[in-house]
Amino acid sequence: MSTNIVTKNESLATQPALRVSLEAEALLTVHDVAEFLRVPVSWVYERTRRRGIERLPHLKIGKYVRFRFTEVQTYLETLRRA
Repeated sequence: MSTNIVTKNESLATQPALRVSLEAEALLTVHDVAEFLRVPVSWVYERTRRRGIERLPHLKIGKYVRFRFTEVQTYLETLRRA
């Protein structure tokens, strides 16, 4: 039986990296959204500070900013010009 518990003496770098999937329920980081949109991280932060329709929907979890993939997609659709 194998366990994946990291002890105090083990390095986190030795643990396999988790890959974030783009599922509807997954919370994305600022870096994930920037990579998805192919924009700088600073652009994503700036859009979270805007007001109105230009504001990128986000969640604040303490000091951390997170995004729902479906809300980012909806945001992109609102920016689409006919």
